[in-house]
Amino acid sequence: MNSLSSKSNQSWLSWFLRGLLILLFIILIGKLFEVQIIKGSYYRDLSDQNRIRRIPIPAARGRILANDGQALADNVTIKKAVVFGTGGSITLTDDLTNATSDKIVTDYKRVYPLADKFAHASGYLSVVSDSEVGTPDPNCPQKGVRTSGMLTGVTGLEEEYQCQLEGIPGEELVEVNTDGREIRILGIKNPVPGQDLKTSIDYGLQEEVATDMESSELAKKGAAIVTNPDGQILAFYSEPSFDPNLLINKDDSQKISALLTDPGLPFFNRVTSGTFHPGSVFKPLVAIAALEEGAIDKYFTYDDKGIITVNNFSYTNWYFTEYGRTEGVINLIKAIARSTDTFFYTIGQMVGPVNIAKWADAFGLDKPTGVDIPNENHGLIPTPDWKQKTIHEGWFLGNTYNMSIGQGDVSVTPIELNTYISAIANNGKLCQPQFISSKSSVCRQISISQNNFDLVKQGMQDACSPAANGMSEGTGYTFFDFPAKHGGQTVACKTGTAEVGVVGTPNAWFTFFSPIDSPQIVTTIVYEKGGQGSEVAGPVARKIADYYFQSTGN
Repeated sequence: MNSLSSKSNQSWLSWFLRGLLILLFIILIGKLFEVQIIKGSYYRDLSDQNRIRRIPIPAARGRILANDGQALADNVTIKKAVVFGTGGSITLTDDLTNATSDKIVTDYKRVYPLADKFAHASGYLSVVSDSEVGTPDPNCPQKGVRTSGMLTGVTGLEEEYQCQLEGIPGEELVEVNTDGREIRILGIKNPVPGQDLKTSIDYGLQEEVATDMESSELAKKGAAIVTNPDGQILAFYSEPSFDPNLLINKDDSQKISALLTDPGLPFFNRVTSGTFHPGSVFKPLVAIAALEEGAIDKYFTYDDKGIITVNNFSYTNWYFTEYGRTEGVINLIKAIARSTDTFFYTIGQMVGPVNIAKWADAFGLDKPTGVDIPNENHGLIPTPDWKQKTIHEGWFLGNTYNMSIGQGDVSVTPIELNTYISAIANNGKLCQPQFISSKSSVCRQISISQNNFDLVKQGMQDACSPAANGMSEGTGYTFFDFPAKHGGQTVACKTGTAEVGVVGTPNAWFTFFSPIDSPQIVTTIVYEKGGQGSEVAGPVARKIADYYFQSTGN
């Protein structure tokens, strides 16, 4: 017979077990509610991710084209196989072994047909940084977020026009079973290819300029730019250069390493970022400043003695230094043609550094040109105020003399100098250099007397002319027979030999435009520490001029 105590214990245990069962049931109901109701969409998404694969479909990048449609940057197609990995991962591989047609997609590899001959203008492609992955390009957020392994433009046109050139990848949605085998295709979003970019570059001329610059035996670092007077860039080259295909293929680590450690700085764009003392190619601007400020007129003459001495400092003319000879009485035209330093010392003193700087500013020689590629530098035009604030020194007459012949602290980029010479060729119409042929030219007019332009142009024409009718030969001897070989085609030029340091080899400059009355091209060449402008840069300029006018039938 059970005791009262035994019955009580059994009753308490029964109710405890019932309560525990009810609690477990409540927890189960709550968990089911959480899974089905609260987190239902979350787990459905997880299920879909395990069931649905998103296969990326690459988009072709827009091509960069020359003015005749030839590709300066192109794409080659590559077939890749889709591989489903664990955890829903997807990879594209070059191994097509056992890949079925529905598992093969078309990818694209960038190629640069001109290789190192157009690298600084084209730029190249590189993988986006870790910090950029998962974020949109702020310049074109409509293109979507950047993904790991995506390529983006670096320098040159590839960077400047990244948003136009970049396409929008597509994707294919595929349902798979628990083994990762495809069940069916749920949908396809087709890729949108990038837009082509047509430039003003003359393909043949670009190749010629690069070849001519590379072939110099006297200098190995330099820059060349060829434009029309309205700023359209026809050729653009910096030496030494690099092959952007190497950076895409990455199959020769030794060559890439050699480029990165090359003391010649092959990745440095000397056309837009290199600043150099201009030397005598600055003299036409000093002439314009003196004429416009009324310091001289067309009748002004100067008796060259070969040397000017001020406070025991001697400033000589190159003709006197090299040959011990003097020019005698000369006017502005002959001073430009013969690049007579003493003449420009004198008129520079007459017009003054502030007015020279004012006209240099009018021609844009102290600011970026606005060319449509990134990382442009700009030159320096010194003034007494600048020297006092920067160097904490006063301005001396010797500073004016040096400034008057493009020396001292004066520095410019090759593209700045070519733009200023274009404005002279264009009778004061100064145009922003640009690569894109479909863009309207951005120009402004510099108010200068046409008579003064004509005087300077005559001096530059005589610089490219042999001795005749009592005139001494110009300094641009490489062009002496140019008119005869091109049906009387006229040409205006200026040489420049700019000293670098006390005993350093000078920068070699040569700039020209042709024909004089209706210019088609303006060209500027510089070799960094190359030597004499007429001897080093002049022959290259002549080869470029010959090629251009032969190819155009002139």
